[in-house]
Amino acid sequence: MFAEIEKAENGCTAIFKRLLPHTVQEVWAALTENDKLVKWFSNLQVTDLRKDGTIKFHMNDGSGKSIDMRITDYEKGSVLEYEWGEGSVRFELSPQSEECLLVLSDIFPTTTDHTAKDIAGWHICLDVFTALLDGVSMEFPMEEWQKVYEQYKVEVDRVKI
Repeated sequence: MFAEIEKAENGCTAIFKRLLPHTVQEVWAALTENDKLVKWFSNLQVTDLRKDGTIKFHMNDGSGKSIDMRITDYEKGSVLEYEWGEGSVRFELSPQSEECLLVLSDIFPTTTDHTAKDIAGWHICLDVFTALLDGVSMEFPMEEWQKVYEQYKVEVDRVKI
């Protein structure tokens, strides 16, 4: 399911919506517990889970370098937002009967040549995330990323105008 791309002043926001056949608690755990998080986004590590806490982005390139990203909004079990480059990513969870609605907003204050790549990355990460919740281990599929990147590039170029 593709993100909706909305123009916002000089940038844009990509909004992903996924209705998942899992409880809010299961989805929240996959977002915030490091033993689960590493299985769908190996660069991320929660180090201080609270508003103004920290999530680390490990480069995973052998350098040992990482970036500390501040948690800008947090409500246990429902909202997690943290810095992401010049912008932020926001996860919102809400129960829908016996399922969970996950809304991921990737917020870009300015649109750059990297914007579509980032959106395509979150698209694929959500596919891997969903597979993990379904009990399926999945590697990041670069060929699929390339396909969705080409589509997001067209959409991002459209909102730049």
